[in-house]
Amino acid sequence: MNTLETVFAISMGAWFVTEFLYKNMLKSAEEDKKNKDKSTLNILWLAIPFSIMAAVITADHTKLPVVSGSWISYAGEALILVGIIFRFIIIRSLGKYFTVDVTIRQDHQIKKEGFYRYVRHPSYAFSLLTSLGLGLYLNNWLSLVLAFMPPFLAFAYRIKVEEAALIEQFGEEYLEYRRKTKKLVPFIY
Repeated sequence: MNTLETVFAISMGAWFVTEFLYKNMLKSAEEDKKNKDKSTLNILWLAIPFSIMAAVITADHTKLPVVSGSWISYAGEALILVGIIFRFIIIRSLGKYFTVDVTIRQDHQIKKEGFYRYVRHPSYAFSLLTSLGLGLYLNNWLSLVLAFMPPFLAFAYRIKVEEAALIEQFGEEYLEYRRKTKKLVPFIY
């Protein structure tokens, strides 16, 4: 196993462990407004592992390179690491308001600073960056689609559910914030 493969294996392990810990440690509390999630957490926990396994298996069985040369794998690994690290930073910055299930905390406030000044869902954006990185690391067009599209569709559904809950809770304040920001990619989408 070369250095890049070792870093890849470690980063994939770190990705799984951090997501597993988030899922088990950052759930809503008893006093929170629950029942807003509409199974989005379950859908994500189906979509993301499926997409990882499908992308890796596909890369092992087909040769549909995105580009020639190994630089794409290095670029993909860099995106994986950036995605994991910045998702962790975002979750820490949101503090007690971050939960893995769509929930409104008792004293919930809309965060509008830092990454949230530009995008409404930076945690999801960096998770998707990790998925994109996986597809690029594997350097296979079909793997790229399989690594990215299932999580993207799952997050798109979750964003719809989450924003409905935020509009219900905050009304015009959230609608105004939504008009000034993008969903996932600053200045674009």
